[in-house]
Formats: sequence, C-alpha cells, structure tokens
Amino acid sequence: MEERKGFGSNFGFLMAAVGSAVGLGNIWGFPNKMGACGGFTFLIIYLILAVCCGFIVMVGELAIGRKTGKGAVAAYKALSKKFSWMGWMGILSAFFILFFYCALGGYCIKYVVLNVGDLFGAGFGASAIAAASADAASASLGDAVFGAFMSSTTEAIIYGLIFVVLTMLIVLGGVGGGIEKVCSVGMPALFVALLICIIRACTLDGVDTTVQVLQADGSLVEHVIHGSALDGLKYMFAPGWATENGYYVPASAVIDGVKMSAVEINGVMQRIVTFKQETPDVLTVLATAGGQMFFSLSLGMGAMITYGSYLQKKENIQKNALLIVVMDTMVALMAGLCVLPGRFALDPSGAVGGPSLLFVTMQNVFSRMGGLGPIFGILFYLLVVFAAISSSISLLEVIVAHFVDKARDEGKGDKRKSYTLIAAACVGLGCILVCADRLGASSFSPADLLGIAEPKAWAADWLDFWDAVSEGVMMPLGALLMTFMVAYEIGTDVVKDEIEQCGNKFTAFKFYNVCVRYVAPLGLLLVLYGQIKQFFF
Repeated sequence: MEERKGFGSNFGFLMAAVGSAVGLGNIWGFPNKMGACGGFTFLIIYLILAVCCGFIVMVGELAIGRKTGKGAVAAYKALSKKFSWMGWMGILSAFFILFFYCALGGYCIKYVVLNVGDLFGAGFGASAIAAASADAASASLGDAVFGAFMSSTTEAIIYGLIFVVLTMLIVLGGVGGGIEKVCSVGMPALFVALLICIIRACTLDGVDTTVQVLQADGSLVEHVIHGSALDGLKYMFAPGWATENGYYVPASAVIDGVKMSAVEINGVMQRIVTFKQETPDVLTVLATAGGQMFFSLSLGMGAMITYGSYLQKKENIQKNALLIVVMDTMVALMAGLCVLPGRFALDPSGAVGGPSLLFVTMQNVFSRMGGLGPIFGILFYLLVVFAAISSSISLLEVIVAHFVDKARDEGKGDKRKSYTLIAAACVGLGCILVCADRLGASSFSPADLLGIAEPKAWAADWLDFWDAVSEGVMMPLGALLMTFMVAYEIGTDVVKDEIEQCGNKFTAFKFYNVCVRYVAPLGLLLVLYGQIKQFFF
C-alpha cells in the first residue's frame, strides 16, 4: 500500500486550516451579520458558540481525522456503524458550497481585472464599462459595472471556471506540494494585505451625499449625509445598531426624529431607513451567529476531519483547534475593519451585506479614492480571491481525499490526478448553473423549477439555494450528530487518548466532556432550528 503523505510541518497545517476557515464569509458576511444582529450582542453570542460549540466540534473532527488517518467517509465508518453514513453528508456539503463559492470567486477575479483596467486607463476598466453602460445616467458606478457583468452570462461562467481551475491545480499538487505551500505563503500575505487596507480604510476622509427624504406627510426634505469611517466602526461595535432592506443611514441623516421611508440619492430613488436600537430576538441572533460560525470555521463539512487525517501524531490538537478558532475570529474582525470604515466614509448610503457590498459598494469606494483607488481595488480583490481559494481547496480536498484513500486501500495506487479532475468537472457544472442563473435573473431558478410563485430567499436563486441546503441544514446537522457520536457512541476517551499522543496533555478535557455531552448538543440543536426557520419559513 502506498504511503499516505501529510503536512510537512505544524505551521503548514495551521495555515491550511486557517485558510479553510477564512473565506468569503469572513470578508463581508461576518461584519454584516454582526451589525444586523445587535453588534456586541452578536459578537458575544458568536464567541460563546465558538468556545462551547465551535472549539468542541473542531477538537472532535481533528481527533477523528488523525486517529483514523482517513477522509470523512472512511473516518466515520471506521469509528461507528451507526454514523458511518455521515461522511457522505460532508462530501455533499462540500459539493454544494463549491457550486456557489466558485461562482463568487470568479466574480472577484473579474473585479481584479476591472481595477487593473482602471489603473492603466484601459477600456476593460470599471470606469470605462460604467460609462458605456445603459444605466450610466441613473446608477452608481458600482451598480452599472455589476449590472453589465451580470448581464453577460458567458463572461460570468468563464471567470467562475477560471476559479475552479485554479482550485483544481492547487489540489492536484497534493497536501504538501500544493495546499501547504500555497497557504504557508498566502495566509501571512493575506494578513499583511488586510493591515494595509485597514489603515487606509480607517483614515479616509468622508464624502457628502445629498438626499431627498420622503416624509410621512408626503413632503420631501433635502438633507446631506456626511460619510465617516467612524460610522463603520460604530456599526461593528456599538450595541444595538441594525439595518433594514440592506441599507443603513448614519445618525446625521435623521430629520426631526422622523423615520425615512425612501430617499433620492443622486437622482435615484432607493428604499432606506434610519438605524434602529432594537436587537433581533435571541433565537435569530443565535441562528445567525451559529450559521456564520459553521461556515467560517469549516465545520460539519468534513474539511477538518480531512485535514486532521494529514496531521502528525506529535502535534497538539487542543492547541491547534484553539488557535484556528482565535485566528479565524481575528481575521473576521480585521475584514470588517477593512470593509466597513471605507464603505461608510465614501459610500454612506450603500448596502451593508450580500453581493452588493462586495461588488457594488466596495467598487464605489475604490472609485472615489482617486489615483490610489485602482491600486487598493486590486489589493482588496486579490485578498478576497485568495481567501476564497484557501477555502475552496479544502472543500475540494474533502471530496478528492475520500476517493484517493479508497483507491489506495484497494491497491490501485495514487489516483489523485484522476479524481481531482473528475471532482473539479462536477464542481464546474454546478458553478455554471449558479453563474447562468445570474442571482435569480434567469428563468430556471429553484422557484421556477418548483413552481413557487412567491419564493423565500432559499428558492429565489441557485446561490441562496445551495447556501440554504449546506449552511442552513447539513452543516449544523452534521456537527450535532458528530457530538452525539463522540459523547454517546464511541466515548470521549477516544478523543482524549488521540489528543494525548507524544506527551500532549488534554488540559481542557473536563470542559470538553461537559460541553460535548450537554452544552454543544443543545446549542447546535437551537442553531439548526433557527437556521431552518430563517431559510425556509
């Protein structure tokens, strides 16, 4: 039987694991969800879940992977007959996430190209495309560019497939030759790029935006909204701030205490409301924080089991799990400090979440930075592309590792190249579906196929559909069942014995034992219920 190669160093493993955790969800999802769910309220609940659930699941998955030395499917099968099927749920989750992840990654590559075009004044730059757009007179630069891009199905598909190919090439290099090398260089570079963007974003001078406010009596009152980087920091950390309909207006836009229902921004009518002090109900915050935690930490999808299977016996699982959780949370907060101050300073009426934040609002921000705008645009979108790739390679490795291990166990040799190509081809087909759908603008969205006249968000487009199935159901369900398996099927001593290899002490065992038996299952059950309620009802 051919030897199974793993990570060459613990640093390489850490960078790969953190890379798996750090992705698109961190760059714009975390700050948006944090602000929309009560600021510090969300942050506190997220941290509690990260410690009592995320850390617990992370330790279990890494221990399961290293003990068995197998990918998700074989690992569960080796430990429990009752839970042997769970590995396939991880593989399906990886596929579903990759379908829309690669599409969004392709969008990011496109925006790198757009900003390169702006830097050299080329016709393929954002400014030139916006000027030639049919919406040039009535939409912002970011809206015009994104609209032009989304109207070209072929272009979106091409960039999505480019992202798939990049992911495939790295995975083809194997764990040590591809994944470890890329992440060992890329993750430190990502931290440096984030710091540069944070410094620039937090030192931007704000711009003034004139709005006409439609008041309750039908009259219009003109008001100037002054952009401020400080508002971005308040949005993240001031308790109770929230948004409605994807927009936010700073306190400076409040007129005589009258809630705004609509505004005219630079000639374009938009729905907009003032910030509210109300915080969503606890279940909503819990479900949102839990969903972000699973997606951010790559839990419940087999990624950490797979990476754990490549981890050397001498390495400290407890320490590594804690470092991954801490570093992932730190990057999420850094991403917020990179994105939101700039958005509030230079585009105070822009969206704060979803694709609009990344591809409309942030492009508006860079367009207003003058000559430095394209440079920071290139740096920012390259950062996002790498964050996305570091996550996508871990997901593709979940799929490839299973089939490679199976072939090796059957004496067929290393079939990594073949299985990587096949898996990437399947991902490419899913990516084409998401790109062709154009965020629900096509005639073959899930709602159309299912005959739903007034669909919920999960059925509006294929991106949200795959997100709902994976993040909303399969990931929290997988993590919940894993805690049951460890606590009541195989026993926590199995995890303890695996961690205490080569003299490592499982100092948090008592805490882990209580959490995996009682705290984590209850928390994960509530998250699962809240996620299903949010996505489907």
